Amino acid sequence: MAGEHGHRADELCEAGLELYALALKEGRITQQEADPAPCLIDLGLLQPDIEDMRWLRPVAPAVALPRLLRATAEDISRQRQRDARLAEAFEPLMRIGHHSATAGTPTISVLSGMERINRAITQTMADANGEILAIQPHTGRNAAALAESLDRDQALLDRGGRIRTLYQHTLRHSHAVAGRYETLNGDIEVRTLDEVTERLIVVDRTVAFIPVNKDRTLALEIRTPAIVSYFADTFDRLWHLATPMYPEAVTQPTLNGITPRQRAIAGLLVEGHTDAVIAARLGMNIRTARVHIAKLAATLGSESRAQLGYLIGESGILKQEGTKE
Repeated sequence: MAGEHGHRADELCEAGLELYALALKEGRITQQEADPAPCLIDLGLLQPDIEDMRWLRPVAPAVALPRLLRATAEDISRQRQRDARLAEAFEPLMRIGHHSATAGTPTISVLSGMERINRAITQTMADANGEILAIQPHTGRNAAALAESLDRDQALLDRGGRIRTLYQHTLRHSHAVAGRYETLNGDIEVRTLDEVTERLIVVDRTVAFIPVNKDRTLALEIRTPAIVSYFADTFDRLWHLATPMYPEAVTQPTLNGITPRQRAIAGLLVEGHTDAVIAARLGMNIRTARVHIAKLAATLGSESRAQLGYLIGESGILKQEGTKE
């Protein structure tokens, strides 16, 4: 609720910031001087002088800032926990609403928890007999996680269904991924790209599942035709740009000693991204990314990061890749 000085008590206004700076400079200010900005006391930036209660002394910024940031982080954590509780409470209610509605009614349901999310996907796929479109970005999942959905995928394939999946290029040599598709029998195709979007599953072009948060403990089940159609069209566009991996792999060409992965890194380097961002976007750890950057620099004869960007532009390797496509 906003106070008389025009903002919430837990916010620091410009007037308060100026008074705080004055208090730090002078060492103290009077109670009367602090009246225009009660937020300073509410935030704990001013404290009474125990020797003379007419004065207020400032708390050192190095002490105040971490305390305020910690309080903010705790507020955010409590809000996230509240959101998760609400999503969990409403998820069965949305299910009731969904089943009581007519089949053509558009819905967007919130799914909370990995168990509920996987159960919803399994139930939806159990009723499907057409096509599954999936985008699976690299998340460091182990073999057990990859094998978790084998039964539901095979059941769909046994009914004559089709599965198309997109991964990042970094998973082309993953034994866990390769083993998964060697285990499945049916109409399956897998392709890869330098970068893919967040996880997406589209079932029979009528239902889509997407994550809500980074750890994927919240998801949306979408049955709104316009949105699902948008996701399916996006998948199709990415699919046509991707390189086949399974059942028949197409070898990615090396141009002038530069591998496809190094070209992808070169493009991100030119855009000014850090090593950490490059690694995350291409689905590799930062050490591997730096190894590829070093190899790229050696191939182009670069002795510095700035020179590497210049040499990438001069080499024409990005233009060659674009021309090839």
